[in-house]
Amino acid sequence: MIVDLRSDTVTTPPPEMYQAMMSAPLGDDVLGDEPTTAKLEQLACQKMGKEAAMFTPSGTMANQIGIKTWVRPGDAIIVEQDAHVMFYESGGPGAVAQCVTWTLPSEDGVMREEDVKARITTPGSIHTPRTALLCLENTHNRAGGAVIPLAKMAAFSNIARESGMKLHLDGARIFNAAIALGVQASEIAAHADSVSFCLSKGLSCPVGSLLTGPADFIAEARRHRKRMGGGMRQAGILAACGIVALETMIDRLADDHKRAKHLACSIQDVRGIRVNPAKVVTNIVLVETEDPAENLVAKMAEKGVKFYPVSPNRVRLVFHREIDDEKTEHAINAFRSLAP
Repeated sequence: MIVDLRSDTVTTPPPEMYQAMMSAPLGDDVLGDEPTTAKLEQLACQKMGKEAAMFTPSGTMANQIGIKTWVRPGDAIIVEQDAHVMFYESGGPGAVAQCVTWTLPSEDGVMREEDVKARITTPGSIHTPRTALLCLENTHNRAGGAVIPLAKMAAFSNIARESGMKLHLDGARIFNAAIALGVQASEIAAHADSVSFCLSKGLSCPVGSLLTGPADFIAEARRHRKRMGGGMRQAGILAACGIVALETMIDRLADDHKRAKHLACSIQDVRGIRVNPAKVVTNIVLVETEDPAENLVAKMAEKGVKFYPVSPNRVRLVFHREIDDEKTEHAINAFRSLAP
């Protein structure tokens, strides 16, 4: 048995997505007459409570277009130091938006409000960059799927508004956050000017993300998408999967959360590793290792359990639709077998 916990991006489409791909009405999205993509974008607007939406090939493109659309070259953005837009998007803010990045530490992916306020530079000064954008990530990947509480989202939104900044939310796993908080995703998104979210993680689509926001913002974002080569023609073949995902795949994310918590509780006493079940609130489990993380990765691979190291002494396990109860128990038993 293979238990692939490397990422929720390894999910393959369920049969209903394949069926939707085969029957989707198609047009040319670059020319503006792709009906299935338009339907997906309308559905994304409803889920996020935003005026407009744009389908992109990847979350990285959605985030970087979002940043590029809000800032001018030489502006500054504020972002948590381990955020996806900084850590996993190949230097996109500097290369694409040509902006300065102020990075701040956090506790469980949540920056301190006073740190954010202190990092805002005076917009009227000729010496400092205009701080134009605050970027948040919810859930936070490298913080183990941590969720930003709604009160904190509201506080950050107030800081941005009072300072003349916009707020972009990397909501790649926003539906995981919504389920953990017991709210609709739109309640989280309401605190941001723009929101991206991913279809190809826990929602099981083969590819794709959405960028949502005001209509004029999305109109400008489409220009950047075209320039970056992200305009797709018969994109409805992919968008059809996204429609299935948003209509049928969100509620089941709670199963991933339960299995992640169950595994964390079940292996917390295994010698040689450390895991804190209280920190497992969505579908990601971070495991600290006494030996180099690469050693644990190799040992567990021999037992059919796959995951990645995220630092020299830490690994990340990500639960998704293709990890059922049987595979969860297999992974638990593999961890328990490590102890002599």
